[in-house]
Amino acid sequence: MRRSKPFLYLMLADFLARSGYQMGKTPLLPIFADALGASGAFLGAIVSVSTITGLVLKPFFGILSDRGGRRVWLLIGSCFFAFMPFTYGFISNTEQLLVVRLVHGLATAIYGPVTLAYIAEMSRGERSGVGSRRHRPVDTDPSVAEDIGWFQMARSGGYIVGPALAGGLLTVMDPAAVFTVIGLISCAVFVPVLGLPDTRPEKRRKRKPLLQHVRNAIRDGGRTPAIWLTGSLESITFVALYTLKAFLPIYALDAGVSAALVGSFFSAQEAVHVIAKPYCGRLGDRLGYLTSISLGMLTLAASLPLVHVLDAGAAFLAPALMMGLAQALIFPAAIALVSHRISPEHLGAGMGLIGMMQNFGKVAGPILGGLAIQALGYEATLLCLSAVLALGTAVIWVFYLPRRQPATEP
Repeated sequence: MRRSKPFLYLMLADFLARSGYQMGKTPLLPIFADALGASGAFLGAIVSVSTITGLVLKPFFGILSDRGGRRVWLLIGSCFFAFMPFTYGFISNTEQLLVVRLVHGLATAIYGPVTLAYIAEMSRGERSGVGSRRHRPVDTDPSVAEDIGWFQMARSGGYIVGPALAGGLLTVMDPAAVFTVIGLISCAVFVPVLGLPDTRPEKRRKRKPLLQHVRNAIRDGGRTPAIWLTGSLESITFVALYTLKAFLPIYALDAGVSAALVGSFFSAQEAVHVIAKPYCGRLGDRLGYLTSISLGMLTLAASLPLVHVLDAGAAFLAPALMMGLAQALIFPAAIALVSHRISPEHLGAGMGLIGMMQNFGKVAGPILGGLAIQALGYEATLLCLSAVLALGTAVIWVFYLPRRQPATEP
């Protein structure tokens, strides 16, 4: 289906912004921090602190976009993407770098919930009268998950392009100069963002005071079971995935798997994830978001034990392909489900709450995984994570899917 100009503008803006941001994160940031004298836990804090910014502030920025419109907050987020890279050239010690990373994290804390809320609004608004609901489950909207899949495909492109471009520039420039290049590239994000239509809410009613709006949004989010269900399941998913990212290279090399094959594992996983997102999103629109999420959880649960069982040959890549497919089944459907269930006036807040739970899984994954491996061992930890994911699937099938009745209204 043909996408609108605002949709394409938003995809381009997010691709440019994420490409620049990822250039400054991997492999540039650890190298820059090491040159300043950071090491050990403090270096880890510098790398992860921007994720913690999003963990805390994503719901708040989502609420502010519900209140003041999406476009203005995308412009504010673009300012952080474009101008913060220029400050790295003035950093002289690790403490300053930590503070700059904390502030730079505001860029993704804003873009995360606001872009997803914008996409969900456009998808529902443009297609609300298209087609029939007669053959679709009641927990879906036309093409919302598919649109989110296409949008996240562009976002993932930034995760691929950014590190590769940064690595190439590091061969001819020092780290501080590369950050300047990142700033110049990131300034281009203003072009598509300025082309977006304003989404400021109509002023037919007097706006509530800010604190009351925040309380209402949090209360609405807290009373929306879909947020807690999908947020919890996504957190578990990210704990499993980030545990694997942190520890698979170590244990695979110890088991005799070549470094090239380990790298191919993660590349294959991300490639399948990126390519399959829009198509799995379309499947979620057709079958139901909970069905898609449960299939993804089950696929991921089945793939984790295979990581340890398979030998060092090409079959080692099989679970990587399964994991990529699992992510594509889970993430677009989860965002679409929340956009369908939460009140439209608190859509940004819902996206922020989901983003907060995702960030929690990313931060907690390596920590909890490390503790579990220390206590149980690597193989047992994979089996436990698989069991938790399978339990999440069972919860959906037993307690949620039976409540969903086929839609009969046109």
